[in-house]
Amino acid sequence: MHDVVIIGAGPAGMTAAVYAARKKMDALVLTNNIGGMAAWSAGIENYMGYNLIPGAELMAKFEEQVEEFGIPIEYQQVDKVTKEDSFFNIHIVTGEVIRAKSVIMATGRSPRRLNVPGEKEFVGRGVTYCATCDAPLFKNMDVAVIGGGNSALGAAEQLIKIAKTVNIVSIAGWSADPIIQERVLHAPNVGIYKGYDLTAIEGHNFVEGIKIKARKTGEEVELAVRGVFFEIGSAPSSTPVKDLVELDEKQEIIVDCSNKTSIPGLFAAGDVTSVPQKQIIVAAGEGAKAALSAYDYVIRLPEDIK
Repeated sequence: MHDVVIIGAGPAGMTAAVYAARKKMDALVLTNNIGGMAAWSAGIENYMGYNLIPGAELMAKFEEQVEEFGIPIEYQQVDKVTKEDSFFNIHIVTGEVIRAKSVIMATGRSPRRLNVPGEKEFVGRGVTYCATCDAPLFKNMDVAVIGGGNSALGAAEQLIKIAKTVNIVSIAGWSADPIIQERVLHAPNVGIYKGYDLTAIEGHNFVEGIKIKARKTGEEVELAVRGVFFEIGSAPSSTPVKDLVELDEKQEIIVDCSNKTSIPGLFAAGDVTSVPQKQIIVAAGEGAKAALSAYDYVIRLPEDIK
């Protein structure tokens, strides 16, 4: 029986593990990978203490710190979490059940992908899913933004001031708020490709260009770009607790300022939650808060439960 099981090993989960260790909690981390989406970032310039650091390197440092505290990390796929009396059952897809007094959901988000040729191969080498993280790395370069909603045009608006040219590729018209559309539409370095499908991303060691195809005419266009920003949305990885806790309309886990969910003893932190700012430094802070709240919960359990 663990004091706390932390599900997820991104910035929120890893920070929660360190804080749980500092409180001498019997903790276990379950995850599919180390770092989550943060590890995909080619370079991070907005995490305190580092002027510039690759996402994979920053997450490796997180992992080293967790290992120094002796917190075990198991690579397990969690199917669902249930509550039985005062305890939680974490059901693994293999059939194993792990029991805990408290749980921290730090499962993050999964970006929606198009799975076009080259997308997977060039992640971190020109393909990115976070304009806020990676836009400064493409200063004076030609880039493409894939999508037509608020996130896509918001990314384009950031890139307009940084990149040489910004090519916006969307399968239909733009659905972003009119005020954002207006600002992007009149920028002198924007190329607009509405009604186009992205068909391939090409390059050698890094992205060198993309191919797009017009839906109506079948016209194929090649664009020489060094960066491809996918902004077609992401989904919170809340499935393991969807039948247990209260979720918002986006399927994010609703938390209060102490990272408590609608179920006592179940906490959540990071991008899987309703906290609006999806940033590494925010997720890390939320992970620390969640661990401290879990500690406060566990020490107040009745003696017969402890």
